[in-house]
Amino acid sequence: MPTVIASLLIAVMMPQVCAWMSGYFRYKQFGQVDNKHPRLQVAQLEGPGHRASAAQQNCWEALAMFSAALLAIHMRGLVLDSIATLCIVFVAARVVYIICYLANIDIVRSLSFMVSFGICLTLFYKALAG
Repeated sequence: MPTVIASLLIAVMMPQVCAWMSGYFRYKQFGQVDNKHPRLQVAQLEGPGHRASAAQQNCWEALAMFSAALLAIHMRGLVLDSIATLCIVFVAARVVYIICYLANIDIVRSLSFMVSFGICLTLFYKALAG
């Protein structure tokens, strides 16, 4: 169970880490972080800063699906330790996703997205199959 909870915590932190990276690039590109109109400033970002912001948005989406899948597993009363490996692979795929997004490595980024998405579908399948 601790592995699953740790994986969820890491998934929760991923959008925050991307936001911090985006803030770094906002400061680097504009010389300041506009906290009064952050979304306008983010919309003007280019390069890795823009990609960090996009990665953040995708991390929120992945977190919603992963959380829902874990909730479904929990609601069915399945043993959480039985999905620990899937959770570790999910987190690893998401880390690779962020790194590839920042580095603009599109093919590997897409593959890592598909792996993490597939894991969420697998978790839902396990919850349905009981």
